Amino acid sequence: MAKKKKAMYELQEDETIIECLDRMKKDGYTPVRRIEKPVFEEKKINGKIEYVPVRQQIVFEGKSL
Repeated sequence: MAKKKKAMYELQEDETIIECLDRMKKDGYTPVRRIEKPVFEEKKINGKIEYVPVRQQIVFEGKSL
């Protein structure tokens, strides 16, 4: 029995979720998990370094069909 392959697809800056899912489908993968991680940026506020959330990074894990 062959083991199914897994792949990670990161949502690009200028891409919608639908476009990312279509890209996965074109490559022969179906999404099994969505991972969202915040992306932080260092900013100096009142002499202190603080980490401010800038955007959300979305990654889809897919398995081959």
